[in-house]
Amino acid sequence: MGVSKPVLQVVGYQNSGKTTLMTKLIQAAKCRNWTTASLKHHGHGGRPTLAEDQKDSGQHRQAGALAAGVEGGGTLQITAEKAEWTLEDILALYRCLPVDLLLIEGYKQAEYPKIVLIKEKKDLPLLDQLKNIQAVISWQRLAGERRDYPVFLLTEEGMYVDWFIDYVGQQLKNT
Repeated sequence: MGVSKPVLQVVGYQNSGKTTLMTKLIQAAKCRNWTTASLKHHGHGGRPTLAEDQKDSGQHRQAGALAAGVEGGGTLQITAEKAEWTLEDILALYRCLPVDLLLIEGYKQAEYPKIVLIKEKKDLPLLDQLKNIQAVISWQRLAGERRDYPVFLLTEEGMYVDWFIDYVGQQLKNT
């Protein structure tokens, strides 16, 4: 993986609240004087339009991210383009930024630590398919077996923001 700064992904299906959560996490980091870079994966096929960039990564910037980008269909909206951008290619650029933390929205299959958003029961298979889950935020109470990570309800914002601050604080101490 090779990134010397803490990296945390926010993943889930479309309309599960990823961008909203990213905004909250960026704001929480900013309140602690941590500088954050964000990256959103454009997972809807094709190249992202300027309007899409302003919708999501624009929200990341308004929340206080020092840098924000969006990638999809081979276009990285930092005005650089090549045939295919991998997450590692993009993180090589982000690694050069003077930030404390990298937050990634999307790239479900990447192996970085991640928060998984679960909106509906049909989303539950994500918990078995994904690696390196650190926390889950669900729109509804999850029944079932005990997991090795905390599970928060979407309405428990204070609890999952506190978890995020503790998690990132520990990661920063270890870098």
